[in-house]
Amino acid sequence: MWGSPGLLLTLALHPALAVAPARDYCVLGAGPAGLQMAYFLQRAGRDYTVLERAPGPGSFFARYPRHRKLISINKRYTGRSNAEFNLRHDWNSLLSHDPRLLFKHYSAAYFPDAGDMLRYLGDFAGRLGLRVQYNTTVVHVALDKDRRAWNGHYFVLTDHKGQEYRCRVLLVATGLSVPNHVDFPGSEHLEGYESVSVDPEDFVGQNVLILGRGNAAFETAENILGVTNFIHMLSRSRVRLSWATHYVGDLRAINNGLLDTYQLKSLDGLLESDLTDLAILKDREGKFHVTLKFFVEEAGANQSADAITLPQDDSDNFAMRVAYDRVIRCLGWNFDFSIFNESLRLSSGSEFSRKYPLIRASYEAKGSRGLFVLGTASHSVDYRKSAGGFIHGFRYTVRAVHRLLEQRHHGVAWPATQLPITQLTSSLLRRVNEASGLYQMFGVLADVILVKENATAFEYLEEFPTQMLAQLESLTGRRARHGLFVVHMEYGRNFSGPEKDVFFYDRSVGHTEDAWQSNFLHPVIYYYRHLPTGGEVPPRAVAPAAAHSHPPHRGGLPDRLDRPCQPRAASQALPGELLGHGSANLLCRVLFPVRPNAPEAAPLLPAGVLEKAGAREHPEPPAARSGEQADAGPRGRQPAPEGQWTAARPPRATSSTAHGVVIADDHAHLEDHAHLAAPAPSSLQG
Repeated sequence: MWGSPGLLLTLALHPALAVAPARDYCVLGAGPAGLQMAYFLQRAGRDYTVLERAPGPGSFFARYPRHRKLISINKRYTGRSNAEFNLRHDWNSLLSHDPRLLFKHYSAAYFPDAGDMLRYLGDFAGRLGLRVQYNTTVVHVALDKDRRAWNGHYFVLTDHKGQEYRCRVLLVATGLSVPNHVDFPGSEHLEGYESVSVDPEDFVGQNVLILGRGNAAFETAENILGVTNFIHMLSRSRVRLSWATHYVGDLRAINNGLLDTYQLKSLDGLLESDLTDLAILKDREGKFHVTLKFFVEEAGANQSADAITLPQDDSDNFAMRVAYDRVIRCLGWNFDFSIFNESLRLSSGSEFSRKYPLIRASYEAKGSRGLFVLGTASHSVDYRKSAGGFIHGFRYTVRAVHRLLEQRHHGVAWPATQLPITQLTSSLLRRVNEASGLYQMFGVLADVILVKENATAFEYLEEFPTQMLAQLESLTGRRARHGLFVVHMEYGRNFSGPEKDVFFYDRSVGHTEDAWQSNFLHPVIYYYRHLPTGGEVPPRAVAPAAAHSHPPHRGGLPDRLDRPCQPRAASQALPGELLGHGSANLLCRVLFPVRPNAPEAAPLLPAGVLEKAGAREHPEPPAARSGEQADAGPRGRQPAPEGQWTAARPPRATSSTAHGVVIADDHAHLEDHAHLAAPAPSSLQG
């Protein structure tokens, strides 16, 4: 029986006993992130499969959002024909080579219906022929150590039928799918966002309490606002408005009708309290009362609900003294850790890691080499900072992960364009004018310019994870031996925050020399003589503090270095302008550190880089050199104490060799956009 023919017969009759051949890549989940990664793997000719539990892609959108309107904008018209620029304002499309697979062809609505997203994802997978295995529910993921594997182990995935799938690299794109629960006395009486009725007729004449203060909570309130007696919304934190915070996960204007009725005194209300301090009691009539957990614990478990003290018994001004007909939980979502073996070490047990898996800035799991987290579940890298939890952000982080994998496992270096140094300015202008990845993943992904020997040429790498800068050479296969520039987008530090008025009167930066102070999204360039050392570069800490004891120097970059213009006399030259060239389209603020025991303004830039690229060192006015600002600027900035950083934000130390360059619009174009609060990178003309 166990001879060769018998063994083959046994394996044929019992396929679960057969060891499945290992694939190079397994993608878990066929949502937007999973399909985006499948696209890149397929274009590269890699061995992969996508495992999806539902009968089609994008199953999340089959049910959510519950009221079917997406809050991701579908801006079909921009007045521009540049496809890359238009992606800045298209929050739903995935990246592909097929122009038919742009979301604008699937909906005319500015805020589309979720059904349109389902249809789009189905076409994306079908037209591109992506290898997706549907109706496959993975119930367990474990490791099988093997020295021959790429990462020293295989990932073993077991589905609901007992079938095993083995792979060398696991790409998890399952999103956040587990409703977040808060445990307190009476929490069993709550209805969840995932199951509550969406028919407004079911709420006519009712008193409703909603727990939560995100878009799901306000979406639910918006649906029933016109039929309820009143709606109270309870959460531990204040409302954060996305137009004030610039975080797209905060409350969007399309859902904020309850704010009107609250502030315009129409019965509805917003309250703040820690939910774990509360308790909900159900009386004989089926009504719900809010009290404090302390009163429930004091009364003991044997007391009836009607006998327990309510806060209004002590204070008749208690905000929630009226009984509620329904209490709805809208507290967000968590990652599903249940299918992952503990050996993968995806969670540390902390509160934040119960929502998101533990990953590095490269999106690789901290506890399992070769396991990468994609899409919404990877948002811990830029939570409340950028757009990595949303399609218009993670389509670029998925591409970055694919490029890292291509270098690590296939020896394919990070894509780069090599150009003569005379094209540095035009390359910069084009990217800050058009690039969508930098624009959406501001402060997270950066372009990197590697200067070649003798500053005769450069290599341009797009959208590299900024926090992984210290490991750039090993992750990209590129050499950074002669200096590098890091280009990314940043908001000013004073743009938003508690008690901030984001519409303050003089918010516009109208003068080119003040553009580096912009509070709006603007491109920033940092120069490094060498790569920073150590591990991950902390977020928003690209420039070091110790390197900037000297006040900044201003320089200018002309628009073209290969096209001579009418020369100017030295007395007429603009600050930092190269003689013999036209007026600069781009003004920058260059920050040079001072070497210990060196002349006051000794630059660390390699000789010739700024001159050849179109800028040169330009001394500050005497007042600035003494630690004072010659011009207080548009907002009346106070002089900085001597030796302190005077640019747009205080940096933190990462390397002793970084320099900052803050880019602004040309002055002529600022006049065309005087209504803007600050020059936006999309308004640059390159």
